[in-house]
Amino acid sequence: MIFKKAAISDLKEMQELYTETIKSVCKNDYNPDQIEAWISGVHNTDRWLEVVNTQFVLLAIIQNKITGFGTLKNGNYIDFFYIHKDFQRQGIADKILTELELEAIRQNSKMLTSDISITAKPFFEKKGFRVKAEQKNIRLGIELINYKMEKKL
Repeated sequence: MIFKKAAISDLKEMQELYTETIKSVCKNDYNPDQIEAWISGVHNTDRWLEVVNTQFVLLAIIQNKITGFGTLKNGNYIDFFYIHKDFQRQGIADKILTELELEAIRQNSKMLTSDISITAKPFFEKKGFRVKAEQKNIRLGIELINYKMEKKL
């Protein structure tokens, strides 16, 4: 596995990973309407371009395939964090999170925060994140629950 910073040319593969991972990995925690509302964000091209252009976007690559990615916004907020549905439980999330934490420290951050799905919450808790609040978000008229979490660095 190698790491590289994302480029605009990686966007399509990142968006496919995002969509397929949510549909597959999160189906036990969110119903089909919630999943459709969640993945609708893939169509917000401006948002995706802004992420790649302004955030620290780290890709995990195995055999020329993106197997996961994580983003760090403003040096202290994990905005996107997704592992390919076919590469779950192989240590990729651990490695990406470690790299994001190191980057946050390089940017003099003392705390990492994120809005974490029900599905990802146990992983982040194991990594030292604590729930600050349960959040109910409305997207396309559908309620999605996630958690505001943080970790001291």
